[in-house]
Amino acid sequence: MKLSFIGLGVMGYPMAGFLSKSGYDVTVFNRTKSKAETWCSEFKGNYAETPRDAVHDAEMAFICVGNDDDVREVALGETGIINGLKKESIIIDHTTASAKLACEMHDEAEKYQLRFLDAPLSGGQAGAESGKLTIMVGGQKDVFDQASQIMNCYAKVCTLIGGVGSGQKAKMVNQICIAGLLQGLSEGLHFAKREKLDIEAVINAISNGAAQSWQMENRWKTMINDEFDFGFAVEWMRKDLEIALQEADQVEAKLEVTKLVNEYYKDIEKLGGNRFDTSSLIKRLEP
Repeated sequence: MKLSFIGLGVMGYPMAGFLSKSGYDVTVFNRTKSKAETWCSEFKGNYAETPRDAVHDAEMAFICVGNDDDVREVALGETGIINGLKKESIIIDHTTASAKLACEMHDEAEKYQLRFLDAPLSGGQAGAESGKLTIMVGGQKDVFDQASQIMNCYAKVCTLIGGVGSGQKAKMVNQICIAGLLQGLSEGLHFAKREKLDIEAVINAISNGAAQSWQMENRWKTMINDEFDFGFAVEWMRKDLEIALQEADQVEAKLEVTKLVNEYYKDIEKLGGNRFDTSSLIKRLEP
């Protein structure tokens, strides 16, 4: 089966690699050509000069880029994939974007007799590199059934949430939960330091109880050591939270803590922490 992958960032690069290692014929496109050339030297596959060229004869096209406008550029632009895919091909968009864009993409795909799934990811760079991502999918079940077996090459869990846009809305729930959790963890560690507690002993105890979380187990040590030069960047989280807050306004959902944490991330950006890991919220409390 011939596949194409558009966008070789920290997530897309290893994901496309898993497709290649699974035996699929993969053609990639990246705006920075040298990154595509490097990928081809590491994995079996080809690169193309434009997204349209990358999807020639492909049965499925995967997109993993930065935001709504980036998706529109590589999909709907003059050299976009929508002008190069054959009928009945499937577009899978892994970009964290708005639900509005998902509906727009679905409608445009239908005009060309193409199929579309919005399929944002959770698990970060580590999940992409280990092939253990969580994928939340919106679209039709028959399309999902065809595409899920391919996505399972780099997924731990791949779940159809509902119709078009549902995947993006589920990702919003994911980011809302993480934002509040990280602020709570930051405050807990800050309190423990002020009380001069043995923080490792505290974490060993409470991580086996109701307070347990992935962030607690994997980030507490780097947080107290003031190490944030890795992971999911603050500026990406800000983008995701803004998407969630805009959607919340439309459905009159009250995201009071999320709004607050989004402002806290603005404070981290003012400290020069745009590319810090999201666990850097503690820097507001422990400068």
